Amino acid sequence: MPKPVNVRVQTMDAELEFAIQPSTTGKQLFDQVVKTIGLREIWFFGLQYKDSKGFGTWLKLSKKVTSQDVRKETPLDFQFRAKFFPEDVAEELIQEVTLRMFFLQVKRGILSDEVYCPPETSVLLSSYALQAKYGDCDPEKHAAGFFINETQEKLLPQRVFDQHKLTPAQWEERIVTWYQEHKRMLREDAMMEYLKIVQDLEMYGVNYFEIKNKRGTELWLGVDALGLNVYEKEDRLTPKIGFPWSEIRNISFNDKKFIIKPIDKKAPDFVFYAPRLRINKRILSLCMGNHELYMRRRKPDTIEVQQMKAQAKEEKMAKQQDREKIEKERRKREEAEKMLKSYEAKLEELLREAETRQKDLDVSEMKKMELEDNLNRYNKEREDLLTEKARAEEMKQEALKNVDLEKEVRNQKEREALEANEVAEKRAAEISEKETQMRELQEQLEAIRRETEEKDAAYNALIVQHAQQSKINAEHVKEHDYEESAGTEDDTTYGAELQTYENQDLPRPEEERLTLAEKNHRLKEQLKALGDQLVVSKDKSKESINDVLHAENVRSGRDKYKTLKQIRSGNTKKRVDEFEALN
Repeated sequence: MPKPVNVRVQTMDAELEFAIQPSTTGKQLFDQVVKTIGLREIWFFGLQYKDSKGFGTWLKLSKKVTSQDVRKETPLDFQFRAKFFPEDVAEELIQEVTLRMFFLQVKRGILSDEVYCPPETSVLLSSYALQAKYGDCDPEKHAAGFFINETQEKLLPQRVFDQHKLTPAQWEERIVTWYQEHKRMLREDAMMEYLKIVQDLEMYGVNYFEIKNKRGTELWLGVDALGLNVYEKEDRLTPKIGFPWSEIRNISFNDKKFIIKPIDKKAPDFVFYAPRLRINKRILSLCMGNHELYMRRRKPDTIEVQQMKAQAKEEKMAKQQDREKIEKERRKREEAEKMLKSYEAKLEELLREAETRQKDLDVSEMKKMELEDNLNRYNKEREDLLTEKARAEEMKQEALKNVDLEKEVRNQKEREALEANEVAEKRAAEISEKETQMRELQEQLEAIRRETEEKDAAYNALIVQHAQQSKINAEHVKEHDYEESAGTEDDTTYGAELQTYENQDLPRPEEERLTLAEKNHRLKEQLKALGDQLVVSKDKSKESINDVLHAENVRSGRDKYKTLKQIRSGNTKKRVDEFEALN
């Protein structure tokens, strides 16, 4: 039995290892990969490898893996990558796994500067990347320095860091400011927003190839989802001539000569030359794949795609409902916690009031004891006065009885009686005064008793109210081949007749599209404001050619879609002639 061959496939977020038979085809390996990761939108992807000369090559699905020029290593290394890109990510990417593969691949292209991105847009993209990776920004967990020190997260292209006199901490601050605005955004929505911004960049999804026209002028050919574009050698941002896929009926090459036949029979062939045969093979493969997808997008969805979209919609709705449920529970929890803090504050206030009331009660008790002491003293004095009065009365009676005594004695007795009477009356007045004071003391004591009882009752009512509120609070708190085919290596002519429509007036909505920033005024203003800030700290001596070209496009009011419409204007013959005239 043949010995199995070990292969390793690296996706954007995982490493898979398989043991395959020498007879295993590229398609069988590919199918095994997509089945393992659960991806059904297979038309976008392929398996890439380094050949024996170190060139990146796409695995041919119809051929045996072992018969292809894969660098002989153990295990055999492949990368699962997007080969074709969608026109509109929001309309075409269905599965979450597909979205994640594109997000991670495009993000790598941005950070490696393979795809040019202006500094202010890089900051915005970084904020969405953080939301996609970490979820909501947590001020406690994601404190200043967390991303640059603890996680050492690569936030921006190195070019952006090098061109500005800003520290990593200052960059992090600007990124986190936008990151905080994405609160409660789902991770997959953050990935989608990232891709929606990137697809407006001029270099997104473009495969560039060095070519020459008949004059021998060195140019770039850009192949993407929308068609073929021609760029001058020093400018890969702004294409000069464009041909949508709907204008092309046949593509072929012979050795280094590549021929594109337009549908317009009055137009001459679009001919260019590539430096190597293998480049023309790759151009052909990419043209065939992108053309088919371009035409497919302009037809009704297949049953399979309809089913995938329906399933994705159901899953998204279910996820949204779960999200809303979680959000509802979060709000309830926050409200309960807020209420708990409010009750705790009220309890502290009650305790302070109780302490104050207790002090008042202590003072009242002291006053009460003092008044009771005074009352007792007054009672004793009253009794003494009454006794004295009684004794005086007796003396008076005795004096009156002795009327027969001698006049002097009688007079003496009368004087004594008068004096005793005066004393008795004085004591009576004093007793009356003491009784008045005693009544006043009793009234004060009674008022203090009533005040004390009222304060006790109010305090007890507050305690009962807090206990009931605490009980309520506790209830709230508990809450997705195009092999590089067209013959064998011995063939000298390769070509493909492309699918066309009888009516070639296919819709070309890409020519009327607006960038996300154009559609979102607030986003446009935010990007402009940040761009103005960054200009101040920019070191112009470190500007790249792409920075200069981008700035010129902005000043001229050009963007990807306006440029696309402009370079496709005029008939096909006119544009072919313009291509031949480039020098």
